Amino acid sequence: MRAIVLGAGGQVGRALTAALPDATALRHSDLDIADAADAPIDWAAYDTVINAAAFTDVDGAETAEGRPAAWRANAVGPSALAAICHRTGATLVHLSTEYVFDGRSADPYPEDAPVAPLSAYGASKAAGDLAVRTLERYYLVRPTWVVGDGRNFVRTMLRLAEKGVEPTVVADQVGRLTFAPDLAAAIVHLVASGAPYGSYHVTNGGEPASWADVARATFELAGHGDLKVTDTTTEEYFADKPQAARRPRNSVLDLSRAAAAGVRLPDWRGRLEEYVRSLAS
Repeated sequence: MRAIVLGAGGQVGRALTAALPDATALRHSDLDIADAADAPIDWAAYDTVINAAAFTDVDGAETAEGRPAAWRANAVGPSALAAICHRTGATLVHLSTEYVFDGRSADPYPEDAPVAPLSAYGASKAAGDLAVRTLERYYLVRPTWVVGDGRNFVRTMLRLAEKGVEPTVVADQVGRLTFAPDLAAAIVHLVASGAPYGSYHVTNGGEPASWADVARATFELAGHGDLKVTDTTTEEYFADKPQAARRPRNSVLDLSRAAAAGVRLPDWRGRLEEYVRSLAS
């Protein structure tokens, strides 16, 4: 695999760089993917372009400054990469999000569920997905609730636990954590095994849970199970945040296609225990 990893500075990008040590790894400071067509890069040297670059500030995308930035990174950028891969014949691997769905379904979302984004961020990602799907050779990989090397919900909860803070956490948004190393391994497997091209939902497995459930599990694993985590609703949590983006309540994705392709989907609770232990060591 002659691969180039874009967005190598993020949680998923770092995991991909570790999984593909021979790949070329570029951070945003090295390349703005919206300018990829004009970059001094020999794109023909790569048979696999992995795009982990994105504007991920969900609330920031609702602002006058953030909205065009989100569309540039999440829609214009993937479109530029799709054009390059169309010209070179390379396979494009693109990271998407469950925010392209409205989260109103009671069932896990399959890959072909109709998109209906609730936010500017979700709309920009949906537009990027459409550009990627114009290719014949692509893997559109959709994770949720990513946890890796960087800022994330679990690290925030650990900091609060260490300070003795008893947080109030949203309990009506449900999903599964996706640990970045497992996501990177899934991407490598899909490409290296020659899995059928198309879209794949890839999160960790196990019973879905709410953000409040994840917070309680994190507190318990960190030895702070005596601290209370209070449930709240999305409406109550964002009542004093009028600029906050709307979020899907159901972030549970159907993992059957990835499983059929041989992707390992370890239970998120076991991975959470390992993650918390690794940060404590």
